[in-house]
Amino acid sequence: MAEQNNQQKKGGQQQDANQLIQVRYDKLHELQANGKNPFEITKYDVTHHSTDIKDNFESLEGQEVTVAGRMMFKRVMGKASFCNVQDLKGRIQAYVARDEIGEESYADFKKYDVGDILGIKGKVFKTQTGEISIHAQEVTLLSKSLQILPEKYHGLTDTDARYRQRYVDLIMNEDVKDTFVKRSKVISSIRRYLDGQGFMEVETPMLVSNAGGASARPFETHFNALNEDLKLRISLELYLKRLIVGGMERVYEIGRVFRNEGLDTRHNPEFTLMELYQAYTDYHGMMDLTENLYRYIAKEVTGSEILTYGEHTMDLSKPFERITMVDAVKKYANIDFNEVPDTAAAKKLAEEHHIEYEERHEKGDILNLFFEEYVEEHLIQPTFVMDHPIEISPLTKMKPEDPNYVERFEFFMNGWEMANAYSELNDPEDQRRRFEAQEKAFAAGDEEANHTDEDFLNALAIGMPPTGGIGFGIDRMVMMMTNSPAIRDVLLFPTMKTLSKENQ
Repeated sequence: MAEQNNQQKKGGQQQDANQLIQVRYDKLHELQANGKNPFEITKYDVTHHSTDIKDNFESLEGQEVTVAGRMMFKRVMGKASFCNVQDLKGRIQAYVARDEIGEESYADFKKYDVGDILGIKGKVFKTQTGEISIHAQEVTLLSKSLQILPEKYHGLTDTDARYRQRYVDLIMNEDVKDTFVKRSKVISSIRRYLDGQGFMEVETPMLVSNAGGASARPFETHFNALNEDLKLRISLELYLKRLIVGGMERVYEIGRVFRNEGLDTRHNPEFTLMELYQAYTDYHGMMDLTENLYRYIAKEVTGSEILTYGEHTMDLSKPFERITMVDAVKKYANIDFNEVPDTAAAKKLAEEHHIEYEERHEKGDILNLFFEEYVEEHLIQPTFVMDHPIEISPLTKMKPEDPNYVERFEFFMNGWEMANAYSELNDPEDQRRRFEAQEKAFAAGDEEANHTDEDFLNALAIGMPPTGGIGFGIDRMVMMMTNSPAIRDVLLFPTMKTLSKENQ
């Protein structure tokens, strides 16, 4: 009975909505019949945004301005009315009087709906209550809204609807728009900083025959013209390092990559990655660059080097901690892998600590599993975790003093991996052996293993200088800068399962 009542209620609400929508269509058709079709208007000259007027009231008082935006509120009071117009930067009130705009225009205005897009020309003044407003001289309907905006947007609780209809989310929730304005600032700040450091922005292929450079399953597609199967890139690395071989000493790319993996609060199958490569430096140089870059972005976007995310506060003004993976596991798990003699002993330790591993795993893989289990959650403050085991780092230079480990670091904040960096492997023979080990891992069941890239090996044989490289997850960086709880909150159009027709 309760379910039946709910269905009846839902059906009644839908019927009411359909009637209100029909009224809007009727209004549009009446306008069109009277030669006032708003969709025939092709342009409107805007002189100011809402906040420009509010911030510069003293100089603009009494001056004529023109604004345009979506009407979010209207109150009709006989011969005069008030409405609020929302533009990119905020909202501003307009006072609309019949005697000022004319009887016919005022009659039209009274029929306009919340959601309609208006152009308003008038003079800046302050009401008796002290609100900075525009005394309208002309009101132009620029676009008729034929759907109903929610009075109190259900997206505040219905996150699925917010993500699917981001355009409504942006209209109704000012903080959402602010998040994406900040996202744009993050990316422009990265470009400014790197351009200032002599880096060149480049573009590399998204469709590739061999998706390498990371441990991930690719999406696959087919290119009809060449009758060839291709993959969507999972990384930017191997093509950017080809450019280092070609003599472009400092390069970076900001672009989409695609990984055929699950969805959660920190993962989306397509996401934005920034990778950079710098000749004649190593992973220590990448640490210095990361510290300086993160401080610069935080200051540019948030105005502070202190970030608050959830319950944590992270201080970017202090030198970032640097710790090896072995020392980190020793610190938080009280296990010294320098004292673990071989893979068999590492697996025994894993069993004793109830850490699941695969048969193919070696000592270095087990060390990484201990790190993930015992360490990551503690790395709240900015921390570089250095010197990873060679088994999980197929593209990285070995440490000369210990070939079991490589010159690699991962940058952590808030318990999250925020960046991954290497002293890049430039020995073509060593790289071939690493690829062969990856092929064996793939044959043993590791679907995320790299495959041999002969053209990349040829590039290394031409000669690549000592190089430092790093990859930053831009979406997680934006999450951190905007205190956003999920990656979907910082993606304008996150990946969503397609709705069936009856649920659309």
